[in-house]
Amino acid sequence: MIERRAAARGVRRLYPLDRRRDRRPLLAVVALTLALLAVRLASLVVVWEPGYTDAYYYAAVASRVAHGQGLTADFVWSFVEAPHFAALPVASHRFWMPLATLVQAVGVKLLGGVLPDFRAGQLAIVAVAALIPPVTYLAARRLGAERPTALLAGAIAGLGGALAPGWVSADAFAPAAVIGTLFFLAFARALSGSARWGAAAGILVGLLYLARAEGALFGLALVWLAGRPRTRRAGAAGLAVALAFGLGWLVRNETLGFPDDLLARSLLLVRYEDFFAVAAPTFDAFASAPAAVIAAKASALVADLVTAAMALLLVLVVPLAVAARCRWRRAEVRAFAYLALVVYLAESLVFTLHAVRGSYFHSLAAFFPFAVALAAVGAQDLFAGWERPAFRVAAAGALVAFAGVSVFALAQWDADFNSVYRLRAAAAADLPPGGVVAIDAAAWAWITGREAVVAPADGEYEASCAADVYLAPTLILEPAHFSAYDRLYGSDSSVYFTARGRDGGIRFYAVREDKRCIMAARP
Repeated sequence: MIERRAAARGVRRLYPLDRRRDRRPLLAVVALTLALLAVRLASLVVVWEPGYTDAYYYAAVASRVAHGQGLTADFVWSFVEAPHFAALPVASHRFWMPLATLVQAVGVKLLGGVLPDFRAGQLAIVAVAALIPPVTYLAARRLGAERPTALLAGAIAGLGGALAPGWVSADAFAPAAVIGTLFFLAFARALSGSARWGAAAGILVGLLYLARAEGALFGLALVWLAGRPRTRRAGAAGLAVALAFGLGWLVRNETLGFPDDLLARSLLLVRYEDFFAVAAPTFDAFASAPAAVIAAKASALVADLVTAAMALLLVLVVPLAVAARCRWRRAEVRAFAYLALVVYLAESLVFTLHAVRGSYFHSLAAFFPFAVALAAVGAQDLFAGWERPAFRVAAAGALVAFAGVSVFALAQWDADFNSVYRLRAAAAADLPPGGVVAIDAAAWAWITGREAVVAPADGEYEASCAADVYLAPTLILEPAHFSAYDRLYGSDSSVYFTARGRDGGIRFYAVREDKRCIMAARP
């Protein structure tokens, strides 16, 4: 750096060249952010529809919020939101959290007159995802990474690997990634005892809770802060703010009438499909199947561990472990490790069947950028005694690996979701008027623009009742359906339904007119 001293003042004066050089790190981060924003926009060519139940749900409700209808849904995706066949529209987000919907609602409100509602909401998610590279860069620098290493971390996190479709999906992946990373940065600052940074960490815990329910577990780090004399004020401030968020949401749910079966549907599932039954799971049924319960939890421990390793593509696991060991004295590193362990155990052992069907993969988003930053620092440590070219080759290899997996993940999205959307859209053209009863009610409501209710996992009788109550004359069965419908799917009629038509593997059934449901009379 060019420097001169002013004799009269005895201070160092920086000339314009110095200032330009000082801005180069910032310009590099901006350039990286814009480059990855272009990648995100390009991926919209593939992710052009919500894809899966959660995303259909968030996007549909976001549109209603933006158009002044509040947090409501004109479909029933699970009876946790429609006990006793509650009338439509129902209050939404009785099980899932609202942040992904609210972020998209802002996009729809701002751009909905110019773009379709889905694209408008999606751009709001993309805007949030654009922050992933810079926050990862900041985390890496905070952990001791050199600037090129921090830029590498930002690039890898921005690409996403297996999470690449999530960065642009109508879901909470991108908000959770940004909020989780900012939490670890704020937590590190709160270690000085600053109540202001403690409150900032509390805000981030509250926002993370509104993105993902397990985000509440991040509050354990604030409890630890509050238990240390030096950081007691910071921890107390953070806990107060985080609790305000949590209690506010709980009051909302209590005002609506807290679902009696919410915990049962979350914790007491023996089969995942029972979550979609009219009758809530019971403790007696759960306790009477110990072998199945234990086997499911053991399997989840393995499956979720593999999921976490694959999200890091294995190549980052070793440098991540090295960095954690070398920097274990740093409280934010310990907080990251312990919170990752707590969330893993909670998902695998408590919310077991939800975890292995996507919940745990979703929860990894909050940890992913900080994990990449930590792994980048670990790689820097591993190659400290090597020649510089060796580190560059390793860095380039990791970058290419994540880019390749990102492309593969997007291609898999097209195969898994876009193809199904096309089949459903083609089949929807043959539907008779009226609402529908279907396994994925959120998707069919989105595709058809009609009221839809989930086909109850209990069986055909309950499905006929749902059709009666919601004036939905058509039952839709797809190749993936609940086991109670196996016999009906393989035949043209049953006691309650008769075949109405088919389109490939999608089959339509009408309720038999000689069968009437009496369940609707229940209070």
